[in-house]
Amino acid sequence: MLAQRATDLRDVGDRVLRILTGVQAESFTYPENTILLAEDLTPSDMANLDPSRVKGFCTVAGGATSHVAIMARSMGLPAIAGIEPRVLDLPDGTPVILDGTKGKLRLNSSTEELEHTQTSIARQKEKQAADLERAFEPAITQDGRQIEVVANIGSQKDAEAAMKVGGEGVGLLRTEYVFMEVSAPPSEEHQEAVYRGILAVIGPDRPVIIRTLDVGGDKPLPYLAMPAEENPFLGERGIRLGFDRPELMRTQFRAILRASTAGRALVMFPMIAQIEELKMARAVMEEERQKLGVPPIEIGIMIEVPAAAVLAERFAEYVDFFSIGTNDLTQYTLAMDRGHPKLAPYVDALNPSVLKMIDLTVRGADQHGKWVGVCGGVAGDPQAVPILVGLGVKELSVSVPVIPTVKAQVRTLSLSQCQELAQTALRLDSAAQVRELVPLEDL
Repeated sequence: MLAQRATDLRDVGDRVLRILTGVQAESFTYPENTILLAEDLTPSDMANLDPSRVKGFCTVAGGATSHVAIMARSMGLPAIAGIEPRVLDLPDGTPVILDGTKGKLRLNSSTEELEHTQTSIARQKEKQAADLERAFEPAITQDGRQIEVVANIGSQKDAEAAMKVGGEGVGLLRTEYVFMEVSAPPSEEHQEAVYRGILAVIGPDRPVIIRTLDVGGDKPLPYLAMPAEENPFLGERGIRLGFDRPELMRTQFRAILRASTAGRALVMFPMIAQIEELKMARAVMEEERQKLGVPPIEIGIMIEVPAAAVLAERFAEYVDFFSIGTNDLTQYTLAMDRGHPKLAPYVDALNPSVLKMIDLTVRGADQHGKWVGVCGGVAGDPQAVPILVGLGVKELSVSVPVIPTVKAQVRTLSLSQCQELAQTALRLDSAAQVRELVPLEDL
């Protein structure tokens, strides 16, 4: 875990050193249409990127579901993580074509190829503008199935951006950001103010699904001493950490409940693997709710552990909804680290084994009349959207920039055709075969 955080540690160390010595940070002015190649990018690098000049980037470290990749999607930048180190030897000014959709960096392109790419980019921008014009229309398939398209956010600023591009609510509020931006555990009052502010932005009728604290694994908190673990991804993270730090959990539960009166708040628990964990978390939530005297709120769980998908029908008896976190579900199903650069090409949520987990979840939820959403990265993947719709997913929670595009795509689909596509995908052998069912050229 410490090795994975080395870049962040160096970044903070450099910033502290600059402040102590009074040295100004070296600022880079990149040429227009820059593709940035780096071993890795730090939070400071990402914050200082000028999207008007930097059109995309490639990093040697990480994978398609790494946090740098997630940040790239939130900024609307095409990116490749886990690329071969030899690209760092390319001299500045080398013409390249970055295809973030296919995960390829093309070198030695001809003038014709470069011109064709520029034309494709221009067409894509035109389509994005057209999608934005219809962004506030509902996403309804041609045969009448409505899909709710909502946003993954971490702040009130994200919520405001989502509302400007047709977001129909929030499918994932990552509350860990509230804990990461302070130097000590945030107070109940501070948390309530943050959640209440987001609910006010989204409005009284749109859903805001608040995920309780999900740290551990690759998301440690500096002020929260945690014992060393041989494998943090299989250790004390998500709801497990909450049970070990009950006051931390109860403080957050109270803050969510107090803020819930400002809008339509829902809560979901992360990393649930056993029925007993869900019952314990619900009991704590109910105890705090009765103390505060506020109305009940809907409760769901993240489906990100195969055990929860397999027992979805049993879990559905105790929840109001499921939200599938495909990034973690994929790494746990395939036993492949989502941030491992060499394994990055294989950590694909369209692997039939992962799709079977989604199918199990939806069918289990249907038995009890509960709905299922997807809040992992695959929800915004154009090759995945038809298959997820066909599997019976009712909600797609995506990064803010792609909300209009996903809604526009849903409007072109037929539910019956999506269902046929999904059943075919479940019978295939690999993610690559599944992706061939929805060729990028047809999108």
